[in-house]
Amino acid sequence: MLMRWLAIVCATLVSPLAVMAAEPGGKRYLIIHADDAGMCHSVNSATIEAMERGCVSSASIMVPCPWFPEIAAYAKEHPEKDFGLHLTLNSEWKLYRWGPVAPREQVPSLVDKDGFLHRDVASVVAQAKASEVEVELRAQIARARQFGVPITHLDTHMGALVSRADLLEIYVRLGLEFDLPVLFLRRPDERTAQAYPALAERAAELSQALERQRLPVLDSLSQFYGGTTHEMRKANYLEALRNLQPGVSELIIHCGFDNEELRAITNSSANRDGDRRIFTDPEVMAELRRLDITVISWKQFRELSAATSADK
Repeated sequence: MLMRWLAIVCATLVSPLAVMAAEPGGKRYLIIHADDAGMCHSVNSATIEAMERGCVSSASIMVPCPWFPEIAAYAKEHPEKDFGLHLTLNSEWKLYRWGPVAPREQVPSLVDKDGFLHRDVASVVAQAKASEVEVELRAQIARARQFGVPITHLDTHMGALVSRADLLEIYVRLGLEFDLPVLFLRRPDERTAQAYPALAERAAELSQALERQRLPVLDSLSQFYGGTTHEMRKANYLEALRNLQPGVSELIIHCGFDNEELRAITNSSANRDGDRRIFTDPEVMAELRRLDITVISWKQFRELSAATSADK
């Protein structure tokens, strides 16, 4: 999961694609993105269902997790699907834990006393050495490539990589080096800027570096935790779709089946099951069509951005 800084963030410096979209009658593009693929079998199965039967257009994979090989095999066998890497520095659940991909002796500042990745972002911020973070992230990318994952983009689990200036720089630098778009926005809103000053300070500079390499940057990003019932959560999502602004946005969801496996891992199993149900719901897909929102993947975002830039 990405942290709550992803609630709603909008850009002010816009790419050529966003400029065209923001013109009168401008187009609204949306990446419907499922986080945490690879976490467990329930999440893998639900993510695949939402991509095959629903309107989920993209997902990102947690390489360190035990069920990574299952989703990696699916991604390799289905190159038409859109899978990024959910670069992971945390292992947050009480009993279901994972360690780094790199050998622990190479990244000792990234693990707790039990040898697992730190439970929370605060521990990463306080203890992680930037050089060891880079070793681990490179190991995650290398492992995904070894398993044949056709990687389309990079993002950050729980927002750890935007929580410190040096980690933020590594995150963007890896995108540039591997020629992969990264989940990034040009300018955070006021609340986010207060919580994550490094992100606010470097956002414009780093987003421009990405765009100079023809790597697209999002205009807005949203994620919802609220809603005490399934009906309330569905209504929140539908309201967000109706209020979507012109440009390219991403909506982050978390898919799962509310079964014994997922309930043993997390108390969010019902919400994850709800996200799967909502984004395979014919009513929601019909509303996307009625609103004339074009659902795209990260691959399509990159192609659209490149084509638009070439036309300018």
